[in-house]
Amino acid sequence: MTNRSLGVRRAALLAGPVAMLGLVAGCGSDDDSAAPAAGASTVSASVTAAEGTSSAPSGVPTDAVSNSLTPSAPHSPVSGTRCHTSELSASVGRNDPGAGQENFPVVLTNRSSRTCTLYGFPGTAFVDVSGKQLGPDPQRSATEPETVKLAPGRSAWAGLSFANPEVSGADTATPAALVVTPPDEEDPLKVAWKSGKVPVSGNESSVRLIPFSPGTGA
Repeated sequence: MTNRSLGVRRAALLAGPVAMLGLVAGCGSDDDSAAPAAGASTVSASVTAAEGTSSAPSGVPTDAVSNSLTPSAPHSPVSGTRCHTSELSASVGRNDPGAGQENFPVVLTNRSSRTCTLYGFPGTAFVDVSGKQLGPDPQRSATEPETVKLAPGRSAWAGLSFANPEVSGADTATPAALVVTPPDEEDPLKVAWKSGKVPVSGNESSVRLIPFSPGTGA
């Protein structure tokens, strides 16, 4: 997919009304019958940053991942197959700017040996070095989610966009990381943020999300 066509798709998807996103995503099946065996939740998730930097999620303070689990979209029609945090790695792809917008794919990759599914939106938040959230929760687009099936080694991406602060005049901060929580999961993944300032307050400071689609968004 070309950068131009990807930018057009993102712009079209983000043009509709949006709903507030909690940091912990809530669009997916609540069925945990396919969860890893007992003790698997203690295994640190692999986290892959855009430039290859890895960071364990254990350093993320509780107050950065305490938002509501309430779903804002219908549950996935596929039950018992949800991807769990311990089975995934996270990364942020290359910016695809356009029309005063900065557009980043937030990518989750299946590192497990089983096929699992993602449905809906990731929970996301920019945080500083201490783990404090910068700016409000992102807003979700009105785009209808689809169930994305991830075979081992396969990826899905969700679009994260915001107005270029130099154009919008919004107040900014430079995050240390982007915290990413898979749909219906509570444990986050932490990705080093290498793309500079983001809007955190003032006019045109909203960060927006579109739901997961297959691939890496590249």
